Amino acid sequence: MKASFKYPLSKTNPHPPPLKTMLDNLTLADLQIIWFILVGVLFSGYAVLDGFDLGTGTLQFFIKGDENRRLMLNAVGPVWDGNEVWLITGGGALFAAFPYVYASVFSGFYLAFMLLLLTLIFRAVSIEFRSKQPMQWWRKGWDITFSVSSLLAALLIGVAMGNVTRGIPLDGQGNFTGTFLSLLNPYAVLLGLTTVALFAMHGGIFLMMKTQGNLQQQIKRLLKPCIIIFTILIIIHGAATLLYVPHVAAALERSPWIYGIAALAAVSIAAIWIFMSKNRSGWAFIASCSTMGCMMAMFGASMFPNLLYSMPNPEHSLTLVNGSSTRESLMVMTYIALIGVPIVLAYSAAIYWVFRGKVQLNEHSY
Repeated sequence: MKASFKYPLSKTNPHPPPLKTMLDNLTLADLQIIWFILVGVLFSGYAVLDGFDLGTGTLQFFIKGDENRRLMLNAVGPVWDGNEVWLITGGGALFAAFPYVYASVFSGFYLAFMLLLLTLIFRAVSIEFRSKQPMQWWRKGWDITFSVSSLLAALLIGVAMGNVTRGIPLDGQGNFTGTFLSLLNPYAVLLGLTTVALFAMHGGIFLMMKTQGNLQQQIKRLLKPCIIIFTILIIIHGAATLLYVPHVAAALERSPWIYGIAALAAVSIAAIWIFMSKNRSGWAFIASCSTMGCMMAMFGASMFPNLLYSMPNPEHSLTLVNGSSTRESLMVMTYIALIGVPIVLAYSAAIYWVFRGKVQLNEHSY
């Protein structure tokens, strides 16, 4: 006799599993908030993980010695492509959960995102091609490509975040009405430079954990200026946000608990200074990750419930209410996320565990 898999299982199990009951009881508003948080977590994961890749590339321009530069490439070589999964997943989640926001952002920032895509492509190509030929001009050329593309990618990511924070001009249909040059406003450029310094600091701390000897000493000399520049820029950025981004200042007045996240970020930055002074690079890296997580949390909390703030016409902003998919779409995505997110986390953890420890060169190295 064939077994019946109909649900629920008659009298023996008349009640559905608790998880399904809980999910079925979620309202559209609940799902919108859940996916607001999940999209934020995915992009935060990308910033933390690919941030040290981009920071490594930025710092490589200042490192002397062919072997040292190879060691830097091999420090990120096993993980950089896996780190970019978080960007792809975050973009896919934004498309499915908040399609109107995705359409406005990717049309308005089209040229900027094409430039970002080119930098990521050239970064990947430079990692793979750099050691394929022994000629000095060949390797030097790809070293420059790796550094420039990494620095520009970090700058473009920061500029995009700055514009989303400040607000962009949208019409009543959510269409971007500005120009590419309007995206290069002082506030956005400031956050772009802050992001470059943040990623350089983050990458330097990561390299302190992965390297030794002469290379580690070179990185240590570069790291202190990176931390100083980032600390100065983040203070300036915070002041500029309070002075020139009124809707963020208003959000802080409505939700003063956000200051708690800011305090945790300040503690994390102080911890970086303390741990690096004691040569505790592992703990400093955790503090750096905490700093980036706090910055993303403050961004999300100060924007909520807006997803894309319209400036100078706030009534045209895209929010959780007018920017999301239907309840049915969000519910399907939630079931998929319950399966997919643990797989991504397990894959990432496994890769970092396999390639733990100091980096060494061998016949399989870049």
